[in-house]
Amino acid sequence: MIRLVECVPNFSEGRRKEVIDDIIEEITSVASVTMLDYEMDADHNRAVVTFVCPPEDAVEGCFRGIKKASELIDLRNHKGEHPRMGATDVCPFIPISGLQVSEAVELANQLGKRVGEELNIPIFLYEAAATRPERENLAVVREGQYEGLIRAIEEDPNRKPDYGPAKMHLQAGATAIGVRFPLVAYNVYLDTNRVSTARKIADAVRFLKGGYRYVKAMGFSIKERDCTQVSMNLVNYTKTPIFRVFESIKSEARRYGVNVLSSEIVGLVPQEALFDVSDFYLQLENFSPDQVLEERMRRVGPGGTAGENFYEAVAAKSPTPGGGSVAASAGALGAALNSMVCRLTVMKKKYQDVAAELAAVRDESENLRLSLQELIKRDGLAFDNLMAARKMPKDFEEERKKRDRAVFEATKGAALVPLETAEQALKVLEHSRTVAAKGNLNSVSDAGVAALMAKAALEGAVYNVKINISGFEDRTFVEEMESKVSALQEKSEILAAEIKRIVEGKL
Repeated sequence: MIRLVECVPNFSEGRRKEVIDDIIEEITSVASVTMLDYEMDADHNRAVVTFVCPPEDAVEGCFRGIKKASELIDLRNHKGEHPRMGATDVCPFIPISGLQVSEAVELANQLGKRVGEELNIPIFLYEAAATRPERENLAVVREGQYEGLIRAIEEDPNRKPDYGPAKMHLQAGATAIGVRFPLVAYNVYLDTNRVSTARKIADAVRFLKGGYRYVKAMGFSIKERDCTQVSMNLVNYTKTPIFRVFESIKSEARRYGVNVLSSEIVGLVPQEALFDVSDFYLQLENFSPDQVLEERMRRVGPGGTAGENFYEAVAAKSPTPGGGSVAASAGALGAALNSMVCRLTVMKKKYQDVAAELAAVRDESENLRLSLQELIKRDGLAFDNLMAARKMPKDFEEERKKRDRAVFEATKGAALVPLETAEQALKVLEHSRTVAAKGNLNSVSDAGVAALMAKAALEGAVYNVKINISGFEDRTFVEEMESKVSALQEKSEILAAEIKRIVEGKL
């Protein structure tokens, strides 16, 4: 799987495009950075920049942007509707592909340390990277904003930064660096110019005022349109979806004789968040993203591994894709079935008590499915690499040494890939247990089949580990691999037996 992290630095400049252009130019001077989007808001005087890159380049890309912002933006002269405390106000890392939260937290610490030491900007870690519970909430970190923090950072021990000096950088301010779930920046416009009304409506959905757990909201005046706005960050759209917040704002606005003019999404949005909106308003039955034409084409288009082409490739007179790829495919199908049962459960009133848990299982299952689909390809590549190494010339001593080393490394790779497949398959099996026990009763057989596929994936992957380490000269490596597959098989036997009891007890 390609390892990617999304970075979304927010800069306190929404009126001078040339400044944001210069900052983006610095960020994209890192070759591996792919710029996805940027949004500027003149009323908020803020820009949101979104880019992705491999994790090993993320710190450099962010640092270059923060450094340039500290040179071009002066907080002493900054005015805008949005709360802020720094030229680069926040810089979150968002794990996208092949990256654990703990690894993203390490990136946040690396960036914080470097910015603090090299640029003398106070750094506060927030959300998943927070060093103390109260700093998980960005609003608490930013309390008092730039002006209030100037004194507080020096006088209040509780406001001491995680990195950098305990003294405000007068031009660049302070920066919050964190790790978070992909959020949706969502605004709703109201046909009133009374900002007090907008703030009351915002308070109705804002978590700190008793609203939704995963909503941060404020009311602003939008002078150029002679209206107001409820500006929000939906920090977990799977648990507080867009449609629920929108409907609540419409209902609350009616209490004040106010109407909703329109709404907007700022920056990028996960497609699942929009699928949920469509599902709700159209009252769709058993809707799946696979029904979206473009999504289906993306998954099974040229070069894909799903559908007829994959089966034909397996049946062809070629060693790849072989058993390792088929094992990974079985695991991906098991994960897909788990996702399906979750989707058939979470919107049913009868299962509201487990909706949040199964929504989380659905999201994790989708990540597992994508990971296993990637392993289908990686298994074939690992085998091809081994064959290529064995074909290297060996006529002379130097060639033999080079070939032996290449075969050694390729053999290890050919064993490690199916081991990863087996590990992922065990996770699918664990989710199958939850889905079988708590999912929609009408789909319990699907949960059972998901478990069978996951078990087959694990056993098939183990076969491929064993055949690749057979006769391998590095005994330490062999013993380590044997220990790992033995532990995976033992755990899977217990899980499979438990799931079978659950499923057959409900049939």
